[in-house]
Amino acid sequence: MDKNLEYKRHTLAHLLALAIRRDFPHALPTIGPAIENGFYYDFDFSGGPAPKDDDIKNIEKNMKKALSSWKNFSHKSVTADEARETFKDNLYKTELIDELEKAGEEITLYTVGEGHFEFTDLCRGGHCDSPSTDIDIDSFRLTSLAGAYWRGSEKNPMLTRIYGLAFNTKDELGAYLAQLEEAKKRDHRKIGQEMELFFIDEMVGKGLVMWLPKGNIIKSEIETFAIESERKAGYERVSTPHIAKEELFLTSGHLPYYKEDMYPPMEMDDGTYYLRAMNCPHHHRIFQHAPKSYRDFPIRLAEYGTVYRNERSGTLAGLLRVRGLDMNDAHIYCRKDQIKEEFKSVLELTMNHFKTFGLTDYWFRLSKWDPNRMDKYFDEPESWEHAESVIREVLVEMRVKFIEVDDEAAFYGPKVDVQFKSIIGREETMSTIQLDFIAKERFGLSYIGADGQKATDVFVIHRAPLSTHERFVAFLIEHFGGNFPLWLSPEQIKIIPVSEVHNAYAAQIYTELKAIGIRASLDTSNESMGKKIRNAKKDRLPYFVVVGDKEVEAKNVTLESRKGESVEMSLSRLGNHLITEIEAKIL
Repeated sequence: MDKNLEYKRHTLAHLLALAIRRDFPHALPTIGPAIENGFYYDFDFSGGPAPKDDDIKNIEKNMKKALSSWKNFSHKSVTADEARETFKDNLYKTELIDELEKAGEEITLYTVGEGHFEFTDLCRGGHCDSPSTDIDIDSFRLTSLAGAYWRGSEKNPMLTRIYGLAFNTKDELGAYLAQLEEAKKRDHRKIGQEMELFFIDEMVGKGLVMWLPKGNIIKSEIETFAIESERKAGYERVSTPHIAKEELFLTSGHLPYYKEDMYPPMEMDDGTYYLRAMNCPHHHRIFQHAPKSYRDFPIRLAEYGTVYRNERSGTLAGLLRVRGLDMNDAHIYCRKDQIKEEFKSVLELTMNHFKTFGLTDYWFRLSKWDPNRMDKYFDEPESWEHAESVIREVLVEMRVKFIEVDDEAAFYGPKVDVQFKSIIGREETMSTIQLDFIAKERFGLSYIGADGQKATDVFVIHRAPLSTHERFVAFLIEHFGGNFPLWLSPEQIKIIPVSEVHNAYAAQIYTELKAIGIRASLDTSNESMGKKIRNAKKDRLPYFVVVGDKEVEAKNVTLESRKGESVEMSLSRLGNHLITEIEAKIL
């Protein structure tokens, strides 16, 4: 984030606290940071009434009124005792003061406002020097209220969070607001309901997706594409159970490390079982099923495996965050000397997948370990340094855009996340590629080397280029706005006869297209022609064909697209035209 813009957003968080304290003097301010696209401030309103959604505009109005005369942001350093005296009635601030004192950090107080009601806050700094001149009064807007636990813990009090947007100029704010409106139109939950793609049923359970026939077509087409791509890249497909014994996850290290994210255990007559939250332990056991030679490597095992995550109900969001996930998963077992080539091949496969879907706005994020956090990472420094070096070499040689971040690796090795900026402006992780050097220790992975001796340099690359079906389909729905390319569209073409006398020829077209695998439909309803065409466009169909006297007489068709383009052709050419577009996966 641009530092000057960050300072403006942080300054506006203070200004928000001033406006709240003036109208709600019982409010206890807690923290108010700058965030992407704006700021927020959390308040405890337990001592009296809290603001409602209808109050947002008035609070914003008071902020702008105060900003116009706020020339300087005064501050001073104080002792911990002085700070505690200032905030003696605010348990949240005193908790922060105690931590600052313990860490030996400087304690500073910043005062908002001049010539009218003032508000002093505990803060490290990072603000505008002259708020009234540095901040465009029309460049920010308060947007919403939400609940938030103090410091993000459910064990702590629930606070009220007030969000605001802030940019450098009024025009930038307007552009972002327009983007938000577009995001509402493209929301995958809204479009998914309109197109009858999926739903989530309370009786089945929150976060468990029910794919309807049309949604399952999209899901199946993506899976077929991925399977064929992986077949060409030398992957072998396997299938494994949805549950496994506790011993498997203890061996892998996911228990107890990952226990909170797994479903509770099931006590059976032969032991304790868990729903799997990951596929890798099962694949490791497949690797161990038979002895391996150095000649067998690399071994690439792929599976569309369903996994289950015990996500908290409050975090679930349509297809973006679910409890049951169909994962485009695979594990590559390779020797140390093969890591670089295999990692490169995975990146190339991933990028080719994205190219097929027309996705271009992405970059890579290399997440590394922290040698000072040995409580968090597997203690094998040489492997960490080698792995990170090899992955960095691959990213540099491929000339892709990437950044490096410390202390964000998996506990068993470094990883590369593929970060996307979606068409609606949301940044999210789509794919993850992880290098694992702990599996060989935990599972005793080995092979017979060229010298006839047992070798243990078995490294595992975990990869899911298309993430999960749920997340990827959500991304595609929003990316295309429901207007899927022909090969992905649940319904590819609709045949619309003008009247009953044209039904026979329309049925012939429909039958011939269905026979060659086209997902066609025939509309012989009693609706008007105009409404039939409007329905076809509303359903976001790539193509439709209107059959009238001219078409029946000439035994041809006029193919019309949702873009408004039309072309006349023979019936035989229509089938070839559609098949060619589908096979080429034209966007």
